[in-house]
Formats: sequence, structure tokens, C-alpha cells
Amino acid sequence: MKIGVLGTGVVGEAIATALAEKGHKVMMGSRTAGNEKAMAWVQKAGEMAREGTFGEAALFGEILFLCLNGEHALNALAFAGLERFSGKVVVDITNPLDFTKGMPPRILQQFSGGTSLGEEIQKTIPEAMVVKTLNTVNFNLMVDASKVAGGDHNLFICGNNAEAKNKVKQFLSQNFNWKTDHLIDLGGIESARAIEAIVPFWVLVYRSTGTPLFNFKIVQ
Repeated sequence: MKIGVLGTGVVGEAIATALAEKGHKVMMGSRTAGNEKAMAWVQKAGEMAREGTFGEAALFGEILFLCLNGEHALNALAFAGLERFSGKVVVDITNPLDFTKGMPPRILQQFSGGTSLGEEIQKTIPEAMVVKTLNTVNFNLMVDASKVAGGDHNLFICGNNAEAKNKVKQFLSQNFNWKTDHLIDLGGIESARAIEAIVPFWVLVYRSTGTPLFNFKIVQ
């Protein structure tokens, strides 16, 4: 499968590397072609890896992963060319975090009221099928759920398109060891408000436990 990964940070590199190792053709996108981090990743990742602009990665991928700084995510989509996301399943891993007042981070003010970054991403690319997930776990756990309790924990997912959510569930199961029955569907993309709000709490737990390799489990 052809996959576009928008973002060159640790999350983007983890996602792109894991998928290239699974045999997918992966393009890492950045603001400019020839980005130093993206080029370095291509050298490490091998023949399944390539790099390009945000727009080229969006056009390239059959499925897209948004691994962007939450503060600049909407601008990055516009820079890429909104039409290039049409008809695509877009997995939104972004978090709208404000670190200006120290730790733990706060949710950026513009996303702390009646909307979320996930919702605004869906509004910005209305012809895409945005699925919010993976943003509440460490990047190492994103790509291998078995690293914690053999995968016996939960991941939250939301989005407006049921078929797209099912495709993402299957994709995460096949590539990242997530158990489909452990993915909890919280409904439409408006549920991204709650999913994004978990992250400041996650940071507090990380600081208390001293490890990012943990997750939450819903017990009934």
C-alpha cells in the first residue's frame, strides 16, 4: 500500500519507519522537498521510503497519517493543497498542545471550548474521511501495542465515517498489533474534544510513573 506521512518529528518517523518495515511504500512529507530530516530518514529506511512536500505525500498516499505540530496543522493542510486529501482516509494523530506555560501542557485556547483540532481538520478537508486515534499513547506504543501488557489495553477512535473507522481499525491491527476489539469507538469527530483532552492528563501520569510506555484500560 502507498502511505503518506505528513510530519518529520519523532511520531512521523516512528509511523513511517514501522510501515516501511512492513513492506509499504511510504512517503514522508514536509514543507519543502529535500528536508534534512526526511532525507536522513529515507537513507535509513531503505528502498520503500521516499520524501517530498506535504502536498506530494498527500497525493501519494492511499491512506494518510497526520503527524504534525498541532499548532500548525491547519496551515500545513492548506500549504499541501486541500484538494489532495479528497476521498482519502486521514488518520489524525495531532494534539493541540500549548507548552508556553510549562508542564503539563494545556490545550491551545482556540481548541479548548466548543471545538477540537480533529473537528477543524475535518472541516478544512471536508471531502476526506478524518479518523482521530493514536494521539493518546507514546510513539513507540503507537506502532506496537504489544509493548504494554501484550496489547491488553484500549485505544480511542472517532470520526464521521463508519467505513473509514473500520478500515483504520483493521490497519492498526494488521500493522501495529492493536486488537480491533480493544479500540473503543466514541462516535463522530466531535468526540475528538474528549480524546485530545486526555493528553495533558497522560503527561501527568508519565511524570509520575517515569515511563511513557503505559496506556489506559476500560474495565467493565
